[in-house]
Amino acid sequence: MAENEAQVSPPGSLLQLIDNLARFHREHEEYYSQAPLRQAGELQAGSRVLKALADRWSEVSVGEQTGSVGFAGAQDLNAPGLVAESGVLFMEGEGEPTELQRLKREVRQVADDVEQTGTWLTQAMEQAWEIAGSLAAYPALADLLGERHRIICNDWQSAALQCLIARLLRRSLDLLAKVDFTPAALRADLAGERHAPAYLYSASELLDRAADLTAESAMLVHDNERRWRVFRARVRELQSA
Repeated sequence: MAENEAQVSPPGSLLQLIDNLARFHREHEEYYSQAPLRQAGELQAGSRVLKALADRWSEVSVGEQTGSVGFAGAQDLNAPGLVAESGVLFMEGEGEPTELQRLKREVRQVADDVEQTGTWLTQAMEQAWEIAGSLAAYPALADLLGERHRIICNDWQSAALQCLIARLLRRSLDLLAKVDFTPAALRADLAGERHAPAYLYSASELLDRAADLTAESAMLVHDNERRWRVFRARVRELQSA
């Protein structure tokens, strides 16, 4: 019996390695099935800021500078309710609101982070694919190889999405760079062709799509939860045997 098990099951050292990978990668994925959902919410919040400003600037009649006193709120440029919600405040005599600068920095940081994660995950799945293929030599795991390869496919797809998300976020920043957010420049634009709202709408749509794909990435990883649990249970069963 022991001889037969040795023929159909991976050796003990390989089972130990597989068990370690199943345990810690499952835990790692528990994080990545939740954290992107929070990130998606933050991207949507940034998109709402851009849309609120674009809505305002599409309709408002351009006003004059409120007064000579610096730091006074620019009544024509500030969207109703947006200051309290996001802190974005256009002030006379000032430049681009600090909160908008922060929003763009955060989007750029998210782009860098997800690209790094996506690149690493792609390389990791290349290796995982080869290892999973080698498990076909062990009949004791044959009925679970579909589950293991599905985990890899989900992670691989998630990795591709993250690289695409980074592209979307960076392109949204490219569009925002076309807008001069100083009050004087905005009033000059709004008194003419009103290009600023169009750029903001398009940038917000790219953020929206990035948020959707971020949530989709989390769903793909979350789909692995049961598959990891079943796969590891078999590995531990074989270890006990």
